[in-house]
Amino acid sequence: MQPSSSAVPTRDRILDVAMELFSTRGFRGTSITQIEKAAGLTPGAGGIYHHFRTKEDLLKAGIARQLARLDAVRTIKDALGPLGDIRAELTVFARYTLAELDRERELIQIMAAESRNHPGLLGEACNAIFGTALQQFADLLRRAGLPEERAPLIASIGFGALTSRKTLHIAFGPEAVSPFPEIDDDSYIDAWIDMMETLLATP
Repeated sequence: MQPSSSAVPTRDRILDVAMELFSTRGFRGTSITQIEKAAGLTPGAGGIYHHFRTKEDLLKAGIARQLARLDAVRTIKDALGPLGDIRAELTVFARYTLAELDRERELIQIMAAESRNHPGLLGEACNAIFGTALQQFADLLRRAGLPEERAPLIASIGFGALTSRKTLHIAFGPEAVSPFPEIDDDSYIDAWIDMMETLLATP
């Protein structure tokens, strides 16, 4: 059962609605009054400024909260340790990565729309979502026996193949306008693992 809006601390409620609005309307297209109304505050009364000095500070806080949650989930995943079977490890990595993209849908949409206006802030978010996962994938391939000099290349090819379809769907619009055919995640992951095993077996 979801908690009622009144049970959610005001600051968190503001962050929740602000990130949703930023992802759908853009940072510049979202007003403080709209955020106050969506958060259950009196529109135009300035209640939001009891928690955040500016709209920019609100965006920074929203991104910081998302990245902290991402770190917490990754810490739990990393505690599982290596599985000892490459196909099992690839499966876990693929499922986790695609689920992570879904969880970070709002942040990815904000990144796609606002990266030129906030390059430093959103560059950090991009590295946290994609850069860290790519590094983890390269480490996985090294453990699987891939030579050090080939790991970055094969990791880049594999990570791009895994994430590009879903990232485009999230960042740029509904699947109806995507150039990719409609494929369920299970079938996509199975084909991706077959491809990765072929790449790993190639000298």
